[in-house]
Amino acid sequence: MYHLECIECGKRYTESDVVYTCGECNGLLDVIYDYSTIELDMNKLKKQCPSVWKYREILPIDETQEPISIEEGGTPLYRCDRLADKIGIKGLYVKHEGLNPTGSFKDRGMTVGVSKAIELGMKTVACASTGNTSASLGIYGARAGIPAVVLLPEGKVALGKVAQALMHGAKVLSVRGNFDEALVLVRQLCDDEKFYLLNSVNPYRLEGQKTIGFEIIDQLGFNVPERVVLPVGNAGNITAIYKGFKEFMNIGITDKVPRMTGIQSEGAAPIVDAYRNGRDDITPEKNPDTIATAIRIGNPVNAKKALKAIYESNGMADTVTDDEIVQAQRDLAQLEGIGVEPASASSVAGLKKLVNDGIIGKDETVVCVTTGHLLKDPQEVVDVCPKPVVVDATMESIRNAVFSDK
Repeated sequence: MYHLECIECGKRYTESDVVYTCGECNGLLDVIYDYSTIELDMNKLKKQCPSVWKYREILPIDETQEPISIEEGGTPLYRCDRLADKIGIKGLYVKHEGLNPTGSFKDRGMTVGVSKAIELGMKTVACASTGNTSASLGIYGARAGIPAVVLLPEGKVALGKVAQALMHGAKVLSVRGNFDEALVLVRQLCDDEKFYLLNSVNPYRLEGQKTIGFEIIDQLGFNVPERVVLPVGNAGNITAIYKGFKEFMNIGITDKVPRMTGIQSEGAAPIVDAYRNGRDDITPEKNPDTIATAIRIGNPVNAKKALKAIYESNGMADTVTDDEIVQAQRDLAQLEGIGVEPASASSVAGLKKLVNDGIIGKDETVVCVTTGHLLKDPQEVVDVCPKPVVVDATMESIRNAVFSDK
């Protein structure tokens, strides 16, 4: 039903090959299906609740294998009217991936990636991470009963994410360097030790993440939004979600795709720079810096795929400031009750900026993807929010504090 194929030179690999990039040209690989053989039962699709494995017919795992799963996917798609009113847009939905089991969208890719590792007979899984990937890999490795090794940039990963990896038994290495350097090292480690690499350069990771696109269509009654706005770090998610939209169109479920709109922080924006200059590849940012640790990546491995998704869908990319990210994080929480980590809020910050600039029309229906839960980065919340008010244990003191305008 499927094979791996290089997006640069077209070289093919089988589903049993352990390979991450093309051996001929080092190009990125994609999972290619024979869509003529795939039949989805629409009655079944409409009745079943969304989840990653609801779409198993379009996932690259042997049908006889039990997936390594902790019930990921099926995250809510919230209609956000109060936030839409503040931004000035007709229809706004938020796909809150922070309500996956480990608190981020990474679970979708990891359930497929670790399942594939088991299918291939791999004994250890590994990744470099800005945090969420390490948390997810640690948990799915534990579920599968195999060791997980994660490399993190020292002092650059939110405590909530490190805690998840540690508690679930991953071997956590804190590297004196940035994420991009850690990724180079973990790729070498996997080559040398025959560990299975589960960063998003692994095409099977993206196959799980594409189910976000499937679910958005599913939850909108099999209608297609005009635009999807999402954070961009290592660029796997915008790539994967676009592929999900394209596959539903290839199978005949829909007849169009949304405009894919990627948002990066001003301090880590190589994909936006490439888009603004009409290029199909990036110039890496050597010292990426932003409050949004999950997208603090200067050399995203899926940049070429992401730019292709943006150009093909007639989408775009733009930057936001850290201050705009924090304000969007507050707006999501205080207007809609949706608590997200900073990187997640960049999608809403970007939407607000693009509507204000007249680039996104006020009559568009837009889905913003929020990628991680508020509790992934509690220190940032403590730093940017007002401190608790300390009061005496008296009713007078409490009333004075409650009704104070300070």
